[in-house]
Amino acid sequence: MAAGQGRERDGILDGIKVDVVALHESWMQVLFPRQRGRAHSVLGKWKPTSTADKIKYRVWSAIGVPLIAVLYPLALLGFATRFYTRRIDSGVTRIGAVGTLLLAVVVWGALTVVARFRFGATAEGFFAVAAASVTAVVASLLAYGFLRLDGRPVTVLFAYPFAMTALFLPPVVAALYSPTVANAVLPGSLDLAQYFLDNVAPRRLSRFLRASYDLEGVAYVIMWFAIAVPVGWLLGIVVSLADVVRPKDDDGDDE
Repeated sequence: MAAGQGRERDGILDGIKVDVVALHESWMQVLFPRQRGRAHSVLGKWKPTSTADKIKYRVWSAIGVPLIAVLYPLALLGFATRFYTRRIDSGVTRIGAVGTLLLAVVVWGALTVVARFRFGATAEGFFAVAAASVTAVVASLLAYGFLRLDGRPVTVLFAYPFAMTALFLPPVVAALYSPTVANAVLPGSLDLAQYFLDNVAPRRLSRFLRASYDLEGVAYVIMWFAIAVPVGWLLGIVVSLADVVRPKDDDGDDE
């Protein structure tokens, strides 16, 4: 068992080494030609010959070391995110756009129907579930539509933020119609907003937001949409970083 654990540990360390080398080579290739994966090619990896090029090469390499120390943990997050997004994307691709729409409508529609019989057509619980259903379906379809468009920028800028919106906004929208849901969701949102204003936001921005807006009603929805968008961008960026370190064709989690 100890030998098996040792081999597993060595395999993990070897994998990390390969990833770090690939990330550093990608960094070097920003300024210098033939850096990534050229060790076994016919031309080989480009190496500087003049003194000036050697200095630039070493300085650029040294600058990349702390940068990679920061980026590699983000790449690990990207690997995990990419693994699950591929599973979701694979399932969505199998059923297509119409199937995705029907599935979302059926699931959320069923919840709305249950709420209709449970709370009545005019009760707050019914409106809460119905509002959450519409929000989730619309955001999911927007995420799917942008994901189907070609181009990494479109995916990062739009698909991931709308996917996060589909995850974050339904309970907040439901809270606008149901005091019970509001008591569970909104206090935490208020604490998060206060922490942001007290500890993260620049002083001028904090003063402006406190003086100009009250966190109530639709402001909670705007707040969580403002959170969903950068979180989506972050996930899109780390997945792109993972694609740089381990291109899709080289990764074993495609299927």
